[in-house]
Amino acid sequence: MTAPDFTYEYALIAQGILTVAGTDEVGRGPLAGPVVAAAVILDPRNIPDGLNDSKKISLKKREVLFEQIVNCARFCIAEASVEEIDALNIYHASHLAMCRAVEGLGNVEHVLVDGNKIPRDMQPPATAIVKGDGKSQSIAAASILAKVTRDRHMDALAQQYPGYGWDKNAGYPTKGHISALAELGVTPHHRRSFKPVHNILCHQ
Repeated sequence: MTAPDFTYEYALIAQGILTVAGTDEVGRGPLAGPVVAAAVILDPRNIPDGLNDSKKISLKKREVLFEQIVNCARFCIAEASVEEIDALNIYHASHLAMCRAVEGLGNVEHVLVDGNKIPRDMQPPATAIVKGDGKSQSIAAASILAKVTRDRHMDALAQQYPGYGWDKNAGYPTKGHISALAELGVTPHHRRSFKPVHNILCHQ
């Protein structure tokens, strides 16, 4: 398995583009909670070891890298709410979260975006990189910040809404989460436009 590197960033830096941000989002698939995005500008002289797609590294390693990234990089973490997801759809809401994260960084000359599409409202010039969190260290760093932030948020919500297992499933449609939905009903943090939630609301 090849680890992400700084090739994309160096190619842009060589063209005189000095502020290159990576952006990624987490939480497209869950039935509950916001979609969270991060944007990160790494210092080429101080890149944490072990950066990778957040799904490929352990919880413990993600937590360590999270602290290292926030201490050595410029970053912004943003989200799109459940209400925005229901109003816009998850695709547009995830792009909105990424645009907010990039905007929050301030001066950015170029953005490396995880995925095959550049968000329509992204202001700086951008490059879409399919599976970018496994190729670009800046995108990998963004994926770690977004994942840890969203997981912590869902852990906190799990305390307020016990029974759904959000501290274990992060809001994804696991068997336990689906059965809890049927038994306990829909919370204000559920995405009403998502089919399993919509179906329960229709049958109430």
